[in-house]
Formats: sequence, C-alpha cells, structure tokens
Amino acid sequence: MTVPENFLALPPFTFNKRTVRLIVTGIAKNIIMDDDILLPADTLAILNEFLSARSKRKAEEEYQIVNQAGMDAEFEKDWQLSQFWYSAKTKHTLRDVVRKLLAEQKADLGEFHIALLSCPSLYKDIRNIHDNVHIFEYDPRFGAYGTDFVLYDLNCVGGNPNYLKEHHHQYDLIVADPPFLSQECIVKTCEVITMLQRNPSECKIIVCSGEVAEPWLTTGLPVFKCAFRPEHERNLGNSFVSYANINLDEYIENKYATALRYKC
Repeated sequence: MTVPENFLALPPFTFNKRTVRLIVTGIAKNIIMDDDILLPADTLAILNEFLSARSKRKAEEEYQIVNQAGMDAEFEKDWQLSQFWYSAKTKHTLRDVVRKLLAEQKADLGEFHIALLSCPSLYKDIRNIHDNVHIFEYDPRFGAYGTDFVLYDLNCVGGNPNYLKEHHHQYDLIVADPPFLSQECIVKTCEVITMLQRNPSECKIIVCSGEVAEPWLTTGLPVFKCAFRPEHERNLGNSFVSYANINLDEYIENKYATALRYKC
C-alpha cells in the first residue's frame, strides 16, 4: 500500500475512504491497540506507514537538536503550535528586503542586530546574508540553531518588565509573525517588539499577520498595512497581509524593477 503524496500534508482530522490523518499524540496508537476497533487492512497499512515516517522524522529532529545542526537544521511544522512555513517566494522576497536594508546602513554591520519573532522558516534565508540574527521561538526544537536561538513564551510577557531583559534595546530590525490572531497574542507581541528595539525612532519593524490584527497592531506599534501579502507553503483560511514602519512595498517594487532591467 502506497501512502498518497499529500498524506502528511493534510490538515488534522481529515478523513476519507482510503486515508487517515491523525497527528495528536497517542490517538493513532490507541486505535491500533483498542481491540474493539477494527480498521480495514488498507487503512491500517497507511496508518502504520504514517507512524513509521513520524518516528523516523522525530529521530532525525532529535539528532539535529542534540548536535546543534545550525541553520541547516530542518523541522516539520507543528500544527498544535500554529506553525505555518512561508513559501519560497515569500522567504526570498523578505530576504531581499533585509538585504537592501543592510545595504543602506552607514554604521558597522557587525553592530546591526536582527530579531525574528515566531517566524523560524525565515531564519535560514536571513542568516545566510547576515551574522547577527536571533530567532525567538516557543518551540525548543529550534535550539538546534545554537546561540542564535532564544526560547520565549508570550505568556510570560504581561506584567513582567524584566522578561528577556538581556535582549532589551538590542535590535535594529525586527520581523515578527505572531503565532495566533487573538488580540491578546498581538498585544503581547507588540510589547515584546517594543522591548527589543534599540532605538524606537530608527528600528525597522515588519510584521506578517492576518487582516483582523490591523487595529491591534497599529495601536501597539507605529506600523501601517502594506500591499505585500505573505504566502505560505499551503494556503491558509485567514487572509494574511504585512505591516511595517517603512515603505515595505517600495523596497519590494524596486527589487522587481531592478530584476526586470537586468533581464532586458
């Protein structure tokens, strides 16, 4: 029995006649172990193959974490942590914007620090063009990135002015993608960004989030909605847009204009 190509990519709890997608820990095992539940042979074969693939993937991830594989470490998104990876096009677009911002800096680039909040799929592309990058993530798997990784929890933000104190006022560019579209999550993300920015009048801020977050983001940060729409590896149900305190669209349009000139 061959597992369909999109089997591991199906949303949680998607079922049809020949596929079963069960990602919550223990559910799949309980089905197999429960004598009262009988699955068709083809479905059981798919389920066993899925469990085997998941076990192999987990072992590979643990190896990367233990050995701190650095920027080459790769991890599957965790639906339960609301993780969604950017498409290659979006990663490259944001990378090129960062490259242009770096080129504009008159000071020593060694003193220019970048913070990535809850957008781990962007880390490798940014780290490839700049050394001083920190990825702030709740998911400890990204400890594989070594000293670039900062474990943080938005639940620790409210009423705790000393949280992440060693990172306060250290960053010149902050790119964030709040994990949830709730007002609480957006407000706390704004608090973290405010704490991290080195100089509020000079720090560049880019936020990728849903349109529903606009009133909370524009209240908590000096940002405005831009035309650029981030894309993900698989389409999401929510409409995603970008916010920034710079003319993000101009940076992107200039990039495309330059590419067209070279092409001609």
